[in-house]
Amino acid sequence: MAIHLKSVRVERWPVAGAFVISRGAKTHVDVVVAEVEDGDAVGRGEGTPVYYLGEDAAGCRDRILHAAALVAGLDAAEARGAIQEIMAPGAARNALDCALWDLEAKQRGLRLWQLAGCDGAPTARVTAFTISLGTPGAMAEAAATAEADGYRLLKIKLTGEDDRLRVAAVRKGAPNARLIVDANESWGQVDLLGEAEALADMGVEMIEQPVPVGSDALLDGVYAPIPFVADESCHTAADVARIGPFYDGVNIKLDKAGGLTEAMRLADAADAAGLSIMVGCMLCTSLAIAPAFVLAQRARWVDLDGPALLARDREGGFEFREGRVAPPV
Repeated sequence: MAIHLKSVRVERWPVAGAFVISRGAKTHVDVVVAEVEDGDAVGRGEGTPVYYLGEDAAGCRDRILHAAALVAGLDAAEARGAIQEIMAPGAARNALDCALWDLEAKQRGLRLWQLAGCDGAPTARVTAFTISLGTPGAMAEAAATAEADGYRLLKIKLTGEDDRLRVAAVRKGAPNARLIVDANESWGQVDLLGEAEALADMGVEMIEQPVPVGSDALLDGVYAPIPFVADESCHTAADVARIGPFYDGVNIKLDKAGGLTEAMRLADAADAAGLSIMVGCMLCTSLAIAPAFVLAQRARWVDLDGPALLARDREGGFEFREGRVAPPV
């Protein structure tokens, strides 16, 4: 059944307080939403621009408008295959790819997980909750609040400076939580083994993207007691062969991969290479979490707290309860 673009728009969603990482603070997030239809059903998808690649929401909207004109008249499955070739990975392709998945599932009377070939319906998963950058005292307070709210896995944002103080503060604030950290490429000049050993002693179980993109070989020969997971260094399945020798896992984000289609290929490539899978997200609403949640069933670590970091979410969004993310009832 022939499809066409119903609408594409930019939406702004406020963050609860501020979301702070080494690259700066955010008080809102702009997302792009694509809707495709066949005259009967409508499919929707959402993408968050990958800021460190220079993407912005208006540019993503324009790329969707251009690509949609090229695939108009195809059926949903054909269009999804075509955009893998005519669009680069990124938030624009993610929004359109996920909208086409959603439409095809509705056309065929299936749930998304069935169309994706999963063995069973997705179930609630423990999700990380991000502790934004701040003073050690502020991060300890945020960790205590998160643990009191039921979160049992905390992801700590780091900068390469005073990281042990920040981790120690979070551990003090949330003594019973599991901890992972995200260095956001900031450890290029750090004693990698020494830092990893110190954080392992504090109970940290994983380190995300320790070194800058392009400097992954700094990890060669560093036999750390906890795994290193590639984020910015690994976007698509084609990246696995390059980064595989230096990392123990990959963080799959649909916005980086350019949609669920490529994200599933990336997960298969990671499995084949013996790499652990993490499924993450950008700041986003539950519309973006729905396809990522299907993939999260395969993940060792799940980090789908994007909607929980917003001041509000879409109506009927995912539930965050007792440290777990679950589909709406």
